[in-house]
Amino acid sequence: MNIELKTLAETELFGATLWTALPKQCLIFLHGQLGAGKTTLVRSILKAAGHYGAVKSPTYTLVEEYKIKTQTFFHFDLYRISDPEELEFMGIRDYMKEDAICFIEWAELGKDFLPQADLILDLRVQSDWRVLKISKKSQKIIKLRWKNNDLLL
Repeated sequence: MNIELKTLAETELFGATLWTALPKQCLIFLHGQLGAGKTTLVRSILKAAGHYGAVKSPTYTLVEEYKIKTQTFFHFDLYRISDPEELEFMGIRDYMKEDAICFIEWAELGKDFLPQADLILDLRVQSDWRVLKISKKSQKIIKLRWKNNDLLL
């Protein structure tokens, strides 16, 4: 399923809508080139969940944790890892066992060290807007209503 996100406001609205469909524990991979809007999408989900502070890309820290009400979020950015084995040293398996929503940018760099995602969001720049390709990989996410259409059924 492909969705056109033509403005920042539309991207933020999609993130807020996606938040309503996420279970308490899931793994989401975010693909796309630099500047495609991966962190913007995560920021919009966190804002919809009730986060009021800054949401920065974890490019240098590798992971940022957010606790919002009773929900925990981990936002990973693997762009700077040089070897997927580094994920073992940072305890990636422990993060995945937590009752949390985990977002992983550049997940392809952690190949063979990451479990299968529940949802893959692939953002591509097309002219002045973004195209979001959604791939559901598990039954954790039942449905999402976007612009009068049911997605992810």
